[in-house]
Amino acid sequence: MTTQSHRNWKRVLTPWLFIAPILILNVVIILGPSLASVYYSLTDWSGVGRPTWIGLANFERILSDPVYHIALINNLKWTLIFLTVPVAMGLLGAALLAPIERGQMFFRVAYFIPYVIASVVNAQIWRSLLHPLKGIGPWLARHGIPFLNVAFLGKESTALYTVAFIDNWHWWGFLVVVYLAAMQSVSISLYEAARLDGASRWQEFWHVTLPGIRPTLVFTLLMTIIWSFLVFDYIYVLTEGGPAHASEVLATEVFNAAFGRFEVGYAAAVGLTMSLFCAVFVGIFVTLRRRGWEI
Repeated sequence: MTTQSHRNWKRVLTPWLFIAPILILNVVIILGPSLASVYYSLTDWSGVGRPTWIGLANFERILSDPVYHIALINNLKWTLIFLTVPVAMGLLGAALLAPIERGQMFFRVAYFIPYVIASVVNAQIWRSLLHPLKGIGPWLARHGIPFLNVAFLGKESTALYTVAFIDNWHWWGFLVVVYLAAMQSVSISLYEAARLDGASRWQEFWHVTLPGIRPTLVFTLLMTIIWSFLVFDYIYVLTEGGPAHASEVLATEVFNAAFGRFEVGYAAAVGLTMSLFCAVFVGIFVTLRRRGWEI
């Protein structure tokens, strides 16, 4: 091998040697289990012993499983809630904070604190506050304010929305900080031009701020959709999917199927549908970017 050929091979191989550790890690941690889940989704397996090949039977079961349908609908409700309420609150909070110059860091930290607290800790705090016997509702009822004396986590009609409220309390402050950083990168000259044209605060927000933060906004919307289909921690800690599957989502159904009923093959099939939903939304995002959308 000539010296020039040796240098060319070295130039080609050196970058791969640097990224080899992370590639190996991804193969072991991500690619391997992903391929295994595809295989197990086509089997009847309890997690112990040899799996039995059953083809697409698990996916046929999904089509007729009422619990899966409830979980999917709840995931869609959760996604709709988190695409509207926390995003609107985050935009409002960031828009109100953007003009503030003194003390802004204090408000940033105050908004961000709930996000950095562990989800289990957050959930237990709210679980104590909403306790049907010792929480804030019974305390207010004893002092003549009975309308909050409701077992919010124990009623089918309120369980899912209560958990969503708690998760939103932890999530929207993060969006405030992200949107505020994006807003502060918008050129001040654009606002000055809008004011010279007689634009109101709402028109400035709609025609200057939102276009200026569009990539950040779209990215947070995409991640919100993905995380909404993967939500597990708050629901499992607070309700475990109950009562009567009222707050069941796909992730809790995967957990219950795999570790509660020992139907690992069926759990793998449900998990693959979750990945499929997320892949569809990512595909839409990528397609729009390729078509020239500024997102």
